Amino acid sequence: MKIFAETDRIILREIVATDAAAFFEMDADPEVHTFLGSTPLESIDQAIAAIQHIRTQYVDLGIGRWAIVDKESNEFVGWGGLKFRQDTVNGHTNFYDVGYRLLKRFWGKGYATESAKASIRYAFETLKLDAVFALANVDNIASSKALLKSGLRITAELTHEGIACHWFEIYRADYES
Repeated sequence: MKIFAETDRIILREIVATDAAAFFEMDADPEVHTFLGSTPLESIDQAIAAIQHIRTQYVDLGIGRWAIVDKESNEFVGWGGLKFRQDTVNGHTNFYDVGYRLLKRFWGKGYATESAKASIRYAFETLKLDAVFALANVDNIASSKALLKSGLRITAELTHEGIACHWFEIYRADYES
């Protein structure tokens, strides 16, 4: 399985079928969905389908969210990384979005920031992108802090899919300075 990035503490690797149980545990938790406007998964089959969808993105788009794995315990922490978005958000179409979703027991431990920083590094150093964007519910203070610590800036507030969101941006020049 391909490893895309790593830090002292985590590996960002492709999501695989054997991640299904932990993926389901994460996405079945209503608290995980508090700021997402989405519904928790109800079956392991839904987790398997979500993983297959991500794996299809790897093939079709060359990128998709990655598994965040703790190096010491080899535990699935959640997913993170880059996603190529073909929809239009804040005037941008065909852009790369950085994001993450974690199992609740890993919240508040720096994993979101660490995976976002590693993903942004991959975006600029490996993919040679010019910009990376992100969205976070305005009420999700922890997520906004993680994105800000990762070097992104809030440049707009908008409503996306009925949710008030902050729009974040980082450009190559910002990353390199």
